Amino acid sequence: MTANDPKRAEFRGLTWVDTLGGPHILVPQSALPYWHGAPMDSSEDEGDYGRACSVQSYIGPIQVGPAEALVISEPWLTTFLAERKALIRWVGANSEQELVDVATEVMDAESVPEDEEVTYTVEEPLVLFDSVYGHDDVAPENRLVIDLAPGRYTVRAAYVEHPRASLILVRFT
Repeated sequence: MTANDPKRAEFRGLTWVDTLGGPHILVPQSALPYWHGAPMDSSEDEGDYGRACSVQSYIGPIQVGPAEALVISEPWLTTFLAERKALIRWVGANSEQELVDVATEVMDAESVPEDEEVTYTVEEPLVLFDSVYGHDDVAPENRLVIDLAPGRYTVRAAYVEHPRASLILVRFT
């Protein structure tokens, strides 16, 4: 599966967005024109994509034009559970349903793992896509629009190892 051939989930109608091997970027809609991805020439400058790749943690903010975006590092298939305000990143599972079930079970547990945390302000819908692409190069089926209520969020990311699945969970609380 490639970023140009996104996986359409059958379970719960979820859309999974892939990457070509780099991080995802979560950009406010109004800041999309400022995201240019990787340069098309062979220059030494890695452009916006290089800035995204420099984030060494699961999540990290970077400036995109006048707005702040979130880099969601590691090249895993990613979807959004709107009712849980959570990104699920598919590291390993036998099925989509199993992965979603494990993520839901972990979020329902009294102690949810948290490896990293950032504070992030949402003012408008966010768009998640492969950071290698410039905003004009991302097909509608290769992006997720994430519509959270405006406000200040604590974004927590954690690697979850479970007997039935492995995933990276990114929650907006």
